[in-house]
Amino acid sequence: MKVENKNIKVAILGIGNCASSFVQGVEYYSNSDNEDGLISDVIGGYKVSDIEIVAAYDINQSKVGKDLSEAIFSEPNNTLKFSDVPSTGVIVESGVVKDGVGKFVKDIIETSPDSENFEDSLKNSGAEIIINLLPVGSDEAVKFYAQAAINSDVGFINCIPVFIARDNEWYQKFKEASVPLIGDDIKSQVGATIVHRALAQLFSDRGVKLENTYQLNVGGNMDFLNMLEEDRLETKRTSKTSSVTSVANKGSGISPNNVRIGPSDYVKWLEDRKKAFIRLEGKAFGGAPLNIEVQLEVWDSPNSAGVTIDAVRYMKFFKEKNDLDSLDLVSAWLMKAPFKSIKDGEVLNTLHKLTHVEGN
Repeated sequence: MKVENKNIKVAILGIGNCASSFVQGVEYYSNSDNEDGLISDVIGGYKVSDIEIVAAYDINQSKVGKDLSEAIFSEPNNTLKFSDVPSTGVIVESGVVKDGVGKFVKDIIETSPDSENFEDSLKNSGAEIIINLLPVGSDEAVKFYAQAAINSDVGFINCIPVFIARDNEWYQKFKEASVPLIGDDIKSQVGATIVHRALAQLFSDRGVKLENTYQLNVGGNMDFLNMLEEDRLETKRTSKTSSVTSVANKGSGISPNNVRIGPSDYVKWLEDRKKAFIRLEGKAFGGAPLNIEVQLEVWDSPNSAGVTIDAVRYMKFFKEKNDLDSLDLVSAWLMKAPFKSIKDGEVLNTLHKLTHVEGN
């Protein structure tokens, strides 16, 4: 397939740490021959340098009205700075608050007035893809933006665990409108759930019965502060847990009483670092106990931005090819809670074949 339109025009919802890492990453890899750290240098003929950010939205008064290059380094953002970002000419506009600010975050930020014409702004920006990076638990806000994406014919990448792609009603809404959708809940490049899932798969492949497991995570960014509210955390736990248990014990899963996965506490001084403590207990040959413990530390936001940067290029490729059904494969590869769950190796091989472009 010949790539006709190289520019990928992107809008971003929520200018927090994940947006900061994404914007820095676009700048970093667009101006360097260094491919280290990228999962994919080229996807369907598209390089990172083909991504153009054309709009950005937030509800934090300290970010609204600033150039995106300044807003991504504004408090309370606290992720790793790995690239300078020159002025973009993209001014952060106000979105809508709804349930996007949790009770622990309300004391830290001042919210801006709601946008009165969000859909008009989105359409006028020329964006063809919008990336949802809102806080966990923003159920009403995410659904507002998802509907706006449908109304504006803008592809929607849902990076958080509010179920849109996984929810049959919303999945069908996007399908009937022929609007691209990838979701839900972005995986990390090498994160706690990826490692946990790989170990659960290893147990299964090697005939070890997984009997008990946990994954306990702590971090110091706004996401972890926000997730101190257990009510906002329910879908996050569901997403992470299903990603692991779906491959456990040859697909038969594990009793809910024997698994605990998800964020556990907020430790401010960790900033955007996340520490994960993972344990799996199983029975091997002859019933002999086999246990694994792993401790992982990552910078949380760059770890997910490296995956989001692939999601954007996959969406553009399949949209141009008029093959929106294949986005289910992309969701299975890049998301923790996709509409359809497929084995990682199987789906990756298929995606490589579908996105191969001669000369790349």
